[in-house]
Amino acid sequence: MSRESIVDELQLHGLKPTGQRVRVAEILMHAPTHMTAEQILAAVRQGGERVSKATVYNTLKVLAQTGLIRQIHLDPERSVYDSTRAPHHHFHDLETGELRDIHPDEIAFSRFPALPAGMEAEAIEVVIRIRKKHAPR
Repeated sequence: MSRESIVDELQLHGLKPTGQRVRVAEILMHAPTHMTAEQILAAVRQGGERVSKATVYNTLKVLAQTGLIRQIHLDPERSVYDSTRAPHHHFHDLETGELRDIHPDEIAFSRFPALPAGMEAEAIEVVIRIRKKHAPR
């Protein structure tokens, strides 16, 4: 996405396109990617811009709440931010930390559990944790 289209997307979702907000969104949304908040902070700072860690985290929170990006909780202490908004799933390489997209058509469910009364499913997100096979002994 171009910088102009990112500004348009922010405004369309009711967000003020501040310089720092646009820069964080630009890093994530220029091409499909999976990045941690720390990686995004480093990328912003690498460009010579001054930005606080709190600003990056707050911007990511707002972008995720508005649906511009997806937050994927890999464990209680680590999230990755995904710029692909279309529904999809992931392989998570436990050794490298890398996420790889899985197209929704590649997964089929033969059964879905009954939802609690008064609830509806908003989304289904599958994360398949993978590691290299160990040689048999």
